[in-house]
Amino acid sequence: MRRHIRPFLFTALAASCSMAFAASTDQAPTGRLPSWAVPQSYQIAFKVDPAQADFSGTTTIKVKLTQASDHVWLDGAELKVSKVTVTDAAGKSRDAKYVEADPKAGVARVDFGGTLPAGEITLQFDYTAPLNAQLQGLYKVTAKGQPYAMTQMEPISARFAFPSFDEPGFKTPFDISITLPEKDVAVANTQQVSEKAAGQGWKTVTFAQTLPLPTYLVAFAVGPWDITPTAEISPDAYRSKPLPLRGIASAGEAHRMSHVISETPSIIHALENYYGFGYPWDKLDVLAAPDFAAGAMENAGLVTFRDWLLLLDKDSPARNVRGSFNVTAHELAHQWTGDTVTLAWWNDIWLNEAFATWMQEKVTEEVHPEYRADLDRVRGAQGAMANDSLVSARKIRQPITGNGDIMTAFDGITYQKGASVIGMFENYVGEQTFQKGMHAYIEAHKFGNATADDLVNAIATAAGKGDDFKHAFKSFLDQSGVPYVQTALEQKNGQTVLTLKQSRYLPLGSHGDSQRIWGIPVCVRYGTADGSKVACEMLDKATGSVALPGASNPTWVMPNANAAGYYRFSLGKNELAALTKEVAKLSDTEQLAYADAIHASFEHGDLDAGQALAALQPLTASKTSQVSTAPLGQVSWIYHHVAKTDAQRARIADWVKAAYLPKLEALGYQRKAGESDDDSLLRSTLASELGLDYKLPEVRAELLKQGEAALQKGADGRLNLTAANPDLLGEALGVAVQTQGKSAVDALIAELPQTSDPALRNGILGGLASVDDPALAEQVRDFAISKPVKVGEMASLLRSGRDTPAQRDAMWTWFTGHYPQILGRTGSFAGGALPMLAGAGGCSTGEAQRLQSFFKPRMNDAAGISRGLAQTSESIELCAALAAKQSPASITR
Repeated sequence: MRRHIRPFLFTALAASCSMAFAASTDQAPTGRLPSWAVPQSYQIAFKVDPAQADFSGTTTIKVKLTQASDHVWLDGAELKVSKVTVTDAAGKSRDAKYVEADPKAGVARVDFGGTLPAGEITLQFDYTAPLNAQLQGLYKVTAKGQPYAMTQMEPISARFAFPSFDEPGFKTPFDISITLPEKDVAVANTQQVSEKAAGQGWKTVTFAQTLPLPTYLVAFAVGPWDITPTAEISPDAYRSKPLPLRGIASAGEAHRMSHVISETPSIIHALENYYGFGYPWDKLDVLAAPDFAAGAMENAGLVTFRDWLLLLDKDSPARNVRGSFNVTAHELAHQWTGDTVTLAWWNDIWLNEAFATWMQEKVTEEVHPEYRADLDRVRGAQGAMANDSLVSARKIRQPITGNGDIMTAFDGITYQKGASVIGMFENYVGEQTFQKGMHAYIEAHKFGNATADDLVNAIATAAGKGDDFKHAFKSFLDQSGVPYVQTALEQKNGQTVLTLKQSRYLPLGSHGDSQRIWGIPVCVRYGTADGSKVACEMLDKATGSVALPGASNPTWVMPNANAAGYYRFSLGKNELAALTKEVAKLSDTEQLAYADAIHASFEHGDLDAGQALAALQPLTASKTSQVSTAPLGQVSWIYHHVAKTDAQRARIADWVKAAYLPKLEALGYQRKAGESDDDSLLRSTLASELGLDYKLPEVRAELLKQGEAALQKGADGRLNLTAANPDLLGEALGVAVQTQGKSAVDALIAELPQTSDPALRNGILGGLASVDDPALAEQVRDFAISKPVKVGEMASLLRSGRDTPAQRDAMWTWFTGHYPQILGRTGSFAGGALPMLAGAGGCSTGEAQRLQSFFKPRMNDAAGISRGLAQTSESIELCAALAAKQSPASITR
């Protein structure tokens, strides 16, 4: 998705056109298309053979002109339009002219050859286009040597598949028909209604008209797809008919979709019960894509996923099984928030993604409470805070100035921060009240569009709140940053009071302005004689306070009760010591909030490494894996950036070993009958950290046994990858690669093209990514940009191996030497990630400077590079500032 909007003067292009198509002098739109031309419906017909390089299409659009005009602007990219016809309201047709204004803009103009009055017109386009090679628009993939074609239109890639008004605010019905080889199968958003012969070796399949959709939700797929027998999701109070459900996979793989087919009905029922509104489309297909740019896509009625999320069996890694449910719940939540009610413009993409993230967590807690979605919510918010602490962070409602802003909007700010903010205000007004507001919001805007104001107003009305509430909610939407609530305990008039002071959280070395005000619902848990209580206040000024009635004296405070708030907090030295003593009595969510407070204080420069290690140590005793492993990220940073001597590194390794090796040894290195998937996930986490990061000999020995067994060749010359615990395959192969060197690397590189199982492929990629020999690392990087590695897999081989300056220098040299190949393979949909791919992990001013020097002349190579460069450079500079502040001696104090 490299389309970057550039302003231009159309008259320069028009000079070469015949006088019949002379253009008026208006410029091509640099943002939204003009509102005076509104599509009313589409008929889109395609002729697709996935074995070929190109496809052809005919697109017919009914358009309402609200003013007279001699042209319309719309979207089209890489389309070779051979004929355009415009038919006026009287039924008179004439030839028109199509000009793609700028290859990088994806904006085109249709000239009518004369002025048409306001009213309805019909545009018809005949064209051909390439099957895309960068996983956008209508693109081509291969599985087991067989070609497939499928779509990914979001955010602005429908223009690669057909001429269109490619914006979310234009919702219309679509009629879709596909002519394809008679041996192949076609699926689309709606149910098939007819099939007929279309010449020798071809057939045409027609689908039912869709309900109103934006272009980015149009979806179809062609190829030798394998489809499960149709299941039915039973009717309920909100849907009177059974819902047809199918799984779709590449040839021979549909049998592995039984797990997701069995889980999906519970998700649909949970969503219908919450929204009080039945699933709106005529069927539900879930498709396992052989290669895919995103994790999944919520196309109405045809939801597409990375194949490893859907192709599951009894030996699938636990992370894949849990991820499958969570991602499926997220995408199906979109069928209401996103598909039924759609954002009006891309600055409100949070209305889609934040709500789907928030709703997925609610569904998961209902259907699979053992997955602990409540902890995922907290960890997701804390991950977003790392980005939100940057001066260059996006707002949730970031103004859209070009395609780069659209491309980089799909980040942790939109998803996890947005979901956390929703949850915070749901907690403030109450779950039932919030649900009432959501019902009103969906009902008012179903099959249409909405804005943030619509949502906030609906919740405020349901809660009986006024402008103060709306201002507080919007204070989190319309400004970037993490609120930082500094606290102090005081005694006032015989009562215990917690004073509050808010500012923007900025880590050490930041050049941002900390003076910022939010409307923060602050809730505090505090100690009482018989346990604890919670007190809440809306902090909407720079300072405030919370009274703590019944507090014990002395007391302790947890300034983010239940971790329900999207903010960070700090405590004075005595208050922190008191809370540390009580940390085991906190809820799991609050213990995660405590871990983040320690992390925030460390990055703020308030705690040194030794103090951070001491404060985090009590968490390691938790029986909840997400809590016990929460310190690992901070400890790893100290290990790599603070420890300078062998004694200091050994001190940290001993800390980690004492905290976690007994847990891993109790779990063992093989699955146990009946064990929870939480145990499987913890085993994977600890094996990776202890075996690959800290290189504990006893852990590496166990992983090496499995890695060596997996590398043994059978009589057919194939590796025995199933010999390893599927949850540890990547870690086991990683240790084998580090131990055996080139023979292991060569064996895995040879095996990948022969392996179609997505979980086994991920294991191979994980093993190769662990290579630490410089020459072999170069070999793996070269392999990453070769054909056997899927486009969607490439980054997994390029993100690792950055712990030392020497490793980062080697990656930098390779990246800059292979930049054209990397850009050609991924720049179209991942421009914002290119600077991170080149420089992530850097921790010196020199690394930040070289990143700036390289990318500044290349800002227009792909949409989103500018923001990616700003954020990666700032992260590197902050790491350098924090590292410079450290005293290594604090580790062994």
